[in-house]
Formats: sequence, structure tokens, C-alpha cells
Amino acid sequence: MRSFDEIFDIAAERKGGAEKIEALLTKPLPAQELTQLPEDRWLATMTKCIFQAGFNWKVIETKWPGFEEAFHGFDVNRCAFLNDEEFDTLLTNPTVVRNGTKLRTVIDNAIFLQELREQGGVAEVLGSWPSTDYIGLLEVLKKRGARLGGNTGQYAMRFIGRDSWILSQDVTSRLIAEGIIDKPATSKGAQKAVQSAFNTWMDQSGRGLSEISRTLALSV
Repeated sequence: MRSFDEIFDIAAERKGGAEKIEALLTKPLPAQELTQLPEDRWLATMTKCIFQAGFNWKVIETKWPGFEEAFHGFDVNRCAFLNDEEFDTLLTNPTVVRNGTKLRTVIDNAIFLQELREQGGVAEVLGSWPSTDYIGLLEVLKKRGARLGGNTGQYAMRFIGRDSWILSQDVTSRLIAEGIIDKPATSKGAQKAVQSAFNTWMDQSGRGLSEISRTLALSV
């Protein structure tokens, strides 16, 4: 496994220099800002990523104001207690994507966020989760959230602004090239290997998961 500096140099050579790489790196929100984000923005971001999975992202972006209105600004309590009549209305609402399975996740994930209040709230739990155990955070999203496993949960964390990796095709290709995994990291063993590699690179570089993940992608 190469050091982070060696991989950074590969990316810089491919993309025209270190300055260009630095300009492209994704930086997370400061911890203080992240932990102050309101519940509704966490639910909104999760929902957008769930709908973007398998759909044209531009379509979801265009319709997003309709989602915000239909779900009352993603107020967690209101979404958690949507009744059958309100849900049936959503299924005929042309301002949203009328996919019943995905629409139902708004209710389920609102309930999930309510449950996290017992641990300090979603912003505290997910926002302050240590990056050295990011696989633990992803496991929580997969097990307790609705349709937040795999890359959907990873994108949700990236778009909300927390330190994160996204195991895209390019990142996976670099991890394979470094001998960390031999195929996409779907097993727990492979995910532990990925976490260990990222922890090493964080120690070497002083950078977070987001910057390292983006560097790996740019190196391919």
C-alpha cells in the first residue's frame, strides 16, 4: 500500500499539479457547524440521496421544491406521523416522484431521527461520530435507517457535510490497486480493511476522509 503522499503525487501528475488537486478536494463542514444542523436538513438530505439512487439526479433536483413543500420542509415530527390519507395524497402528487417505496422512507427515517434524540439527536450522533470508525456509522445507517445502506448512506453523509468517504468506482479501483481489497468492499472484512487504510492515510497526512477519498478518485 502506497503512502498518502505517493497517491497524492499520482493524482497531481494526472490532473495538472498539486494546486489543482487541492482546489478539487472536498472539505467537510467544521464540526461545530455540522452538529448544529437542524433535524429537517438531515432528513431532507437523506431523502434526496435515496431518490437520486437509480434516478436522474437532475430530475430530482428540479422536483426538489415540490418535495420540500409536500413534506412540510421535512419537519421530522410531521413526517413521522403522516397518516394513510396523507400518504395516499403523496402518491398522486405530481410535484414529487411518485415511488411509493421511496416515499415511505421519509416516514421511516423521520422515526429513526426521533429515536436518535435519546442519544443527543442526529446531529450529535452522526455529526460527531469518529471518522476512525466510519464503518460503524454506515452500519447504523444501514440497520436503523431506511434504504440508507451502500453508497446512498455515504452520499448522504457527504452531501450533509460530514467527513466521509464514497466508495465510487474510481475510489474502489485505487483501493484494489493498493492491494487493500480485491473487489468492491461489500463484506465486513473488506470494509474493515478500507477503514484501516483510511486511518493510516489520515495519520500520515493530517487530512480527513473526504479529502483522502477525493484524492483516491482523482488518482485513477
